[in-house]
Amino acid sequence: MNIQIINGPNLNLLGVREQSIYGNTGFETYLAELQSRYPNLTINYYQSNVEGEIINKLHEVGFIYHGIVLNAGAYTHTSVAIADAIAGITTPVVEVHISNVYKREEFRHQSMLARNCKGVIAGFGLDSYRLAVESLMVSGE
Repeated sequence: MNIQIINGPNLNLLGVREQSIYGNTGFETYLAELQSRYPNLTINYYQSNVEGEIINKLHEVGFIYHGIVLNAGAYTHTSVAIADAIAGITTPVVEVHISNVYKREEFRHQSMLARNCKGVIAGFGLDSYRLAVESLMVSGE
């Protein structure tokens, strides 16, 4: 089973930025733990601060992978283009957020992407990614 994790803008700074919200672990460290936990899965990782590059990655893997875990960062709340890219592919996408976006600023309560995703997981820290991977495994998609 091939899973693609895609992280959007500013998530390259995990472990450094706003540690009270996002924690002090870098994503590469967490990714190694996730890959070790699921040795029978191929979990690939991609991060970009550029909207078009995220769309290109969705198009690239969106017909051949078994699942996509997407944390689009702030693009979650603004990007019709990423929402359209998700709608246009066949691979199921799980939207993920490290923080509980509903405890944060009002603008973060709206997702442009959620309606095109299999589901949304928010507020469990980096463990949100594990929950997303498991949701893709359980469904057999």
